[in-house]
Amino acid sequence: MKTEHQLREEICWAGASLFERGYTVGSAGNISARLEDGWLITPTDACLGRLDPARIAKVASNGEWISGDKPSKTLLLHRQVYDRNANVQGVVHTHSTHLVGLTLQGVWQQASILPPITPYQVMKVGRIPLINYCRPGAAQVAEQVAQLACEVRGVMLERLGPVIWGRSVSSACFALEELEETARLWMQAQEKPQPLSDADVAELCEVFSTHW
Repeated sequence: MKTEHQLREEICWAGASLFERGYTVGSAGNISARLEDGWLITPTDACLGRLDPARIAKVASNGEWISGDKPSKTLLLHRQVYDRNANVQGVVHTHSTHLVGLTLQGVWQQASILPPITPYQVMKVGRIPLINYCRPGAAQVAEQVAQLACEVRGVMLERLGPVIWGRSVSSACFALEELEETARLWMQAQEKPQPLSDADVAELCEVFSTHW
């Protein structure tokens, strides 16, 4: 397991990378990482492109704010994912343009916001369900996400953006980026591509130990 110092640095690297490429803007988005005795999470209203490792909030396993700046208002959502899925080591939330735009135009299905159109989407991300709009930080969203924490690798918050989790902060970022690029492909296509066949999806899931 990475040290707290390494996790703080990884959060800052991930935030800067996402910000520089336009996956998040202003002070939108948040990133967290699991500690042995709690979590690290970016501060509320912090710009992910200008994070200071020393100011990232540290929160105890009981939810008590220990140090750093005030934790993000989505802390409860992050906690629910960690509490329900012991394999999760990092959670990333952004307001990525194409994914938010997708929810404004209408997603493919409630249970899967996009059809399986590329192999890497199936392999690296999987099915991402839609969570209907609630205000940022709403407790009912955290409760809904908790029910899905072991079934999928993330959710899409309507009008707000994706929340993706993984075995590290970096792996969650990579999956989020793949999802955003898939949304870009889908929205830019004048004629929508056909999904991969059920047989193709099943083969990918078997060969790469993933699920849809």
